[in-house]
Amino acid sequence: MRSTLFRRRQSEPAAVASTTSQKAGGDKLSGKGRPTPTRKEAEAAARARAKVPRTRKELAQAQRAARSESSANVRQAMKNGDERYLLPRDKGPVRRFVRDFVDVRFSFIELMIPLLIFTMVLTYSGSSRLAQIGNTVLLGTLLLVVVDMVVLRFRLKRELGRRFPDDSTKGTTYYAMTRALQMKFMRLPKSKVKVGQALPEDYR
Repeated sequence: MRSTLFRRRQSEPAAVASTTSQKAGGDKLSGKGRPTPTRKEAEAAARARAKVPRTRKELAQAQRAARSESSANVRQAMKNGDERYLLPRDKGPVRRFVRDFVDVRFSFIELMIPLLIFTMVLTYSGSSRLAQIGNTVLLGTLLLVVVDMVVLRFRLKRELGRRFPDDSTKGTTYYAMTRALQMKFMRLPKSKVKVGQALPEDYR
């Protein structure tokens, strides 16, 4: 009996040591046996939880922010001429060629704003002669713009007939005119060619 009691007392310290070892090992593991996350991981998880909308107001704000970001991306894609986001009037190789054909030409409309400022200066100079000169210059520029539009229409129809004989060119004249009558920095989609640049033959 003494030997049995002696063996029991010897086994108790071993059991205690084993339990202590298991607790020490368990401290290194979290919850379900996973390693304790580092500080960086914990901060990232906290930020991710903070981004999750918890109330209806936060959800509405997140949805508005997502729509705003999506709209901004679509507008930028339209400006850059991405075919996936263009309006139907701007899609296709024919319209892309028309835009480039207009953009490589020097248009007299580019002179309108400087000439308007120049004319206003002459008009308010107090001299009737200078005011008359300013008006004459302005009228002459308007006449040049009209002539330029006529030349643009003639040359565009000739090029479209040569490059796209089997495609519909309906509405291209109006499309070209409305683009040509805008200042270059206001045109959408944005110009991708420089004035005087040679255009490629293949727009497919």
